[in-house]
Amino acid sequence: MAHKNIILTKEVAWKKMERMALEIAGELHDEKDPLIIVGINGSGMVVAENMHRLLEPLLSMPIQLITCIINKREPINISYDANVDFNKQNVLLVDDVTSSGRTLLYALKPLLEYFPKRIQTLSLVERMHKSFPVKIDYIGLSIASTLHDHIVVEVEGSEVTGAYMQ
Repeated sequence: MAHKNIILTKEVAWKKMERMALEIAGELHDEKDPLIIVGINGSGMVVAENMHRLLEPLLSMPIQLITCIINKREPINISYDANVDFNKQNVLLVDDVTSSGRTLLYALKPLLEYFPKRIQTLSLVERMHKSFPVKIDYIGLSIASTLHDHIVVEVEGSEVTGAYMQ
């Protein structure tokens, strides 16, 4: 097994998510239109679930959580686990790790059929190797790494238990 270089412990990951939730609440504090949190399937959805739990007591708007089902290696068919009208909604697209930006860009594609009020992105870990024009609005940890490094966010049930680079 390859060497694990721990970049986030469970406690630090939680603190980063708390900080991002406060940033989002500050941005949306006067907002009345609903917030739809779209989590990328897998570890991204666990991050999204945690953000949902953290944001509920901070925001007065309705918050809905849905899953974006996407194959990260071949993001051709993208679907959501709920039929949602994104028109005039605030959308927060959440993933665990952003490397090239491709997954988030393709996950945004179905939203182009609607007219959301705003679309923002959140990533627990951002790598600085983007090949696609995606800006992450809320970042837990931004890390410089080589193209050969692989970052994994570990989850157990509904908890983020840490992240490592190998």
